[in-house]
Amino acid sequence: MFQHILSKLVLVLCASVFLLSCNRELSKPKAGEWRATLETMEQKQLPFLFTFSENQVLTVLNAGEKVVFDDVTIVGDSIIIAHPIYEGIFKGIFTPDSITGTFINRSLNRAVPFKMKQGRKERFDVSAAPKAIVTGTWEAVFSPDTKADRYVAKGMFEQKGHKVTGTFRTTTGDYRYLDGSVENDTLRLSTFDGAHAFLFEAKVQGDTLMNGVFYSGNHFKEPFTARKNEQYELPKADSLTFLRDGYEKLEFTFPNTNGEEVSLDDKRFQNKVVIVQIMGTWCPNCLDETRYFADYYKNNKNEQLEFVSLAFEHAPTKEKAMAAISRLKEKVGVQYPILLAQFGSSDKKKASQKLPMLSGVLSYPTTIFIDKTGTVRKIHTGFNGPATGAKYDDFVKEFEGFVKMLLAE
Repeated sequence: MFQHILSKLVLVLCASVFLLSCNRELSKPKAGEWRATLETMEQKQLPFLFTFSENQVLTVLNAGEKVVFDDVTIVGDSIIIAHPIYEGIFKGIFTPDSITGTFINRSLNRAVPFKMKQGRKERFDVSAAPKAIVTGTWEAVFSPDTKADRYVAKGMFEQKGHKVTGTFRTTTGDYRYLDGSVENDTLRLSTFDGAHAFLFEAKVQGDTLMNGVFYSGNHFKEPFTARKNEQYELPKADSLTFLRDGYEKLEFTFPNTNGEEVSLDDKRFQNKVVIVQIMGTWCPNCLDETRYFADYYKNNKNEQLEFVSLAFEHAPTKEKAMAAISRLKEKVGVQYPILLAQFGSSDKKKASQKLPMLSGVLSYPTTIFIDKTGTVRKIHTGFNGPATGAKYDDFVKEFEGFVKMLLAE
């Protein structure tokens, strides 16, 4: 009798353990709307909104942009959320309505604390109506008091009520899809795209942005000022990078993802128009441009046209850098070669040493147009991505027109 009772107790205990195990395995963050904050310098909170789906896909929402994280691993109450291309990962502990942990980029040795809460719909906490309107074009200067670091930018914003969207364009690219608000006389904008976390804060006084501070993650900040100027334009992107005196052609030899050395002297590129892209798999603007180039290459097959990309990678080893390139090619559908030009650093001074015929590598990405004779016809520094609206449309029109002209020669 005692043996019979003991057997039943063991069965009940095993069933309970099994049910608890199942419940633990099935536990996951609630589907719906979420809000996250990353901790920047000076304990400033950088917010962004996202949705979490029933099939465990996290989608970050930045103004008109959606950034999908579809690589989610759950073990017990631990969660890892990874971008399909970028290296950074969220690593944390979760309950059904919260996730707390650290956003980690090992190659850059960076770790940013984060908190996520389910059910929040506002990006920034706003308790007062706006006392300023920032819609329009702004002539901005970053690090205005430091000659070595000073650079200009063009702010382009649209305000509806207290909500603001837009971006800052610089001579080398843009700061992506910025999303935020005006509360009283304070402008706040943020974005998180899986690689970069940006926060901008400034006071609005009439047609001037005062006491502006730009935070990049928790590792960098700089001041900025701006004044409204609807006629303001940046220097032309085609005038910033050029061939040095004494050089007539672009030359390089770097390995592809199969380990084969590839050069512009290869038969594949001879007597053809060649588009050379300087980029990195870690760079969101490069990803935008790569998506456009990959689609263009696929949809405009031409035996007289070739593309090749030169990747300058953060990854500390050649193997990890090659893996990042292969991942980008697979996820985006890149059919042309991406060569590993540098690993362990994306430092532009080091990159310039790899391409000594250029005046310098000023921006990721940079695009070099080569005609059928091997002559460099144009070098376009930076990229106006989709966040810049009409400027992106201008880029597409100019790019396609110039390539068509080179092909016709």
